[in-house]
Amino acid sequence: MSLTRFINLRLPENPDQLSELWVDASGQFIAAPEDAAADAEIDLRGQLVLPGLIETHVHLDKACIMDRCRLVEGSLQEAISETARAKQAFDPEDIYQRGRHTLEKAILQGTTWMRTHVEIDPVIGLKGLEAVLRLKQEYRWAITLQVCVFPQEGMFNNPGTEALLLEALDRGADLLGGCPYTDSEPVAQIERLFDIALERDLDLDFHLDFDLNPANSLIPAVVDACLRRQWQGRVTIGHATKLSALPPARLAEVSTSLVKAGIAVTALPATDLYLNGRGQDHLVPRGVSPLHRLSDAGVCCSISTNNISNPFTPFGDMSLVRQANLFANVAQLGTPADFERCLDWVSVESARLLGLDRYGLKPGCRADFITLAVDNRAGVVRDLSQPTQGFKGGRQTFSRPQPELLRP
Repeated sequence: MSLTRFINLRLPENPDQLSELWVDASGQFIAAPEDAAADAEIDLRGQLVLPGLIETHVHLDKACIMDRCRLVEGSLQEAISETARAKQAFDPEDIYQRGRHTLEKAILQGTTWMRTHVEIDPVIGLKGLEAVLRLKQEYRWAITLQVCVFPQEGMFNNPGTEALLLEALDRGADLLGGCPYTDSEPVAQIERLFDIALERDLDLDFHLDFDLNPANSLIPAVVDACLRRQWQGRVTIGHATKLSALPPARLAEVSTSLVKAGIAVTALPATDLYLNGRGQDHLVPRGVSPLHRLSDAGVCCSISTNNISNPFTPFGDMSLVRQANLFANVAQLGTPADFERCLDWVSVESARLLGLDRYGLKPGCRADFITLAVDNRAGVVRDLSQPTQGFKGGRQTFSRPQPELLRP
């Protein structure tokens, strides 16, 4: 059996002590053997080791299209319409190349798992799926992709979309998403997607409640559909920015319902800050789902990137550490415990959201991990620390040399 021994590393639970980790030929952590010798030994030079970061909500298919779009208002509706216009010229190779560029950025930022949403409708067809499935296969040495297909522009108002979604699932998509706020019949879309999920044993991930008007929330419809079908623990909602507009008592009620239904919530701070609150000329709201309050109530939460260099988010470098730091700023979180919590929302809690069963640094877990030149977990988010090395199944996937001051 081939064994690799990683030495001189710091583990999160005891960062003041140098430790070691062992990885076997199957790419998983094992307990330190009593008498076996390592076939290879890698010195991690006292750096902190963490499990690889996890992106729970991103759109590889519509990344890096800012040069094709015109922004005037900066609104959500403009983002949807400009992206819809641009995607008429998409082809599988174009999507592949933009997705490849974005995926490599994510890998270099320490992301080892990713759920990517892919738009399906009669205009784009299955072009996005074709490109992303190719990326999933070609980059599995560095990152594991979950592919979530969804109707960005509606189902009931967009004939032919449902049939394409079903075909996408037949061709290898992993789960089903929804975007009911763009549908002429939003509740009907929710109900139909739940029916398909039950028929095919799929998880669901909805774009939901993406504005700051607390009225007309679709969370109750998702909670109700989930409970009636006993689909607890298999549903996520992304954005959910209406929650930031609720008074404490009402937020507590909604949080309780989410916990009862086992529904997770993903905040997308870069996008949500950029698009929300544009109708106000002073005291502009932050408009980001209050994960710290939801988590206090027991909701499974994650932070993610959503988009990069497109009308929904015209910037970004695919750093989940940056997104965690941004959320800490938005939510005014500043203690070491707060920073660790934000880190959990791009790692441990994200693994729970995706249903990963062997995530971590313990024996039996996949050896997907990163190293950072920082003293402890809180320092990762506080200092915007960049991963210095990444490993997938114990095999190194990237390295980032530390900057060096050149003193006179």
